[in-house]
Amino acid sequence: MSVAARQAAPLAAVLLDLDGTLADTAADLAQALNRLRDEQGMAPLAVSELRPYVSQGARGMLACALDIGPQDADYARVRERFFAIYAESCARRATLFDGFADVLGELRGRGLRIGIVTNKLERFALPLLRALDVWPDADCLITPDLLRQPKPDPEGVLLACQRLGVAPAASVFVGDDRRDVVAGKAAGTRTVVAAYGYIAPGEDVTEWGADACIDSPAGLLALCRNWGA
Repeated sequence: MSVAARQAAPLAAVLLDLDGTLADTAADLAQALNRLRDEQGMAPLAVSELRPYVSQGARGMLACALDIGPQDADYARVRERFFAIYAESCARRATLFDGFADVLGELRGRGLRIGIVTNKLERFALPLLRALDVWPDADCLITPDLLRQPKPDPEGVLLACQRLGVAPAASVFVGDDRRDVVAGKAAGTRTVVAAYGYIAPGEDVTEWGADACIDSPAGLLALCRNWGA
């Protein structure tokens, strides 16, 4: 679907990535990674060093923190240990990005449905969203547990639209990683880059092909207004 066709439909739903878009979760993830490093006799890393890799999921974070990947024989065990540590404190220091609570309230006041589409497993996403007072107020939560393929595959975005009862063309997907843009475009939604999120150093988000880019959650309200909401 063309950009013009997507932007012609009145907006009915806002779909949000979780880590780096809706919530700042880097501190809790860094704490779990540093505990894992400590267990292996390694010095801790600063949150700022790990922050750009959060939106790349466990694979990206473990590559940064431990220089380990799926090609390594010990990867599955290390990943599960990381998950076990993170489960103990996944919502201890996480916060909504500044202003997002008000943004969500105003979007709802305009009659928009709110969905969350994340590559974060449900066992972490649900406790986190409850701690942040976003769940169960959000209208749907799509995690990899429900899907055959995670983002950048569009399956999760399409499932969110189905559950919300809206057409993809009447939706916008907001994320801070290139795969969010890829998934949204493939599904037929508008796409927005959360440039305040976990963007890797040197990454030029204007090359991702999104419909728009915002520097703060408040920027989403102006976009939605321009798109008929």
